[in-house]
Formats: sequence, C-alpha cells, structure tokens
Amino acid sequence: MRRLAKFLHTIGAIGLMGAMATLLVLIRCTPSPTNLAGYAEMRGAMSEIVTWIFFPALALTLIAGLLAIGINRAFHNAGWAWAKLATGVLVFEGCLVNIVGPIQEEAKRSALALAGQLDPKSLTGAYGAERGTLWLMLVVATVNIVLGIWRPRLTRIPD
Repeated sequence: MRRLAKFLHTIGAIGLMGAMATLLVLIRCTPSPTNLAGYAEMRGAMSEIVTWIFFPALALTLIAGLLAIGINRAFHNAGWAWAKLATGVLVFEGCLVNIVGPIQEEAKRSALALAGQLDPKSLTGAYGAERGTLWLMLVVATVNIVLGIWRPRLTRIPD
C-alpha cells in the first residue's frame, strides 16, 4: 500500500506540473479578446486542461500524499512531511481559487461572447494573475519535490 500511495502521489505531481507548464504556454499564445474566435478557442482549451488534467492531478496528489502520511508511521512525526503537507494544502487552495475558477469562468464568458450573448468588451484578457499564480505554484510544487526526495531534518513533532 505504501508503494501504491507513493506511485499515485508521483503520477499526480507529474500531471499537475505538466498541466501548469502547458497552461503557461497557452497563456503566452492566447490572442487578445479582440480576436474573439482565437481567444475563445484558447480559453476553451485551457478550461479543458484545467478540468480533465489539472484538477484531477491536483486532487490525486493531495489525497495520495495524505494517504502516504497516514500509512507510514515514520512520517507522523517527521517535520519535512508536515512541511510538505502544509505547502501541499497551500498549492491546493491557491490553485482552486486563482487558477481553476478564473480559467473556467473566462472560458464560459468567452464562449458566450462568441455566441453573441455577452459583450466582448467585458472579457478581461488579463493573464497576469493567472501567470503569476502558475509560476508561484510551480515553485512551491518543486519545493515539495525537494522535501520528498531529500527529506531534510526539520524539527520533529513530539509524540
């Protein structure tokens, strides 16, 4: 069971970081909302990546990580494991609030604008917050990997 939890956690992390990198590339390639068809298409693709790769990988990583901590008694008082858990929860919350929701909402809005049901001028076309959050989450995810591989001796939690 330990190996399965570790395997699932690793696969989830690979999918999550790959989806983040893909979203960064798509953000860079997305045209402005003045090119409504191209904008809506890219926003739709970003929403599909968030829905079918990013969010499931995020959930798998967090659940498998929690399972791994619960199964392995040595992790119960390891400071590095608790640091990894804390940063993992931050990644989960940051991604849900600042990536998943805004990307899906802008994809819906751009599809409505393309269908003529919404004024195209109301589309944000703002990528700064999404781009910044993705880079920050990539850094935090990398720190999580470093903690999991090198397992530094941090303060041990008393029994």
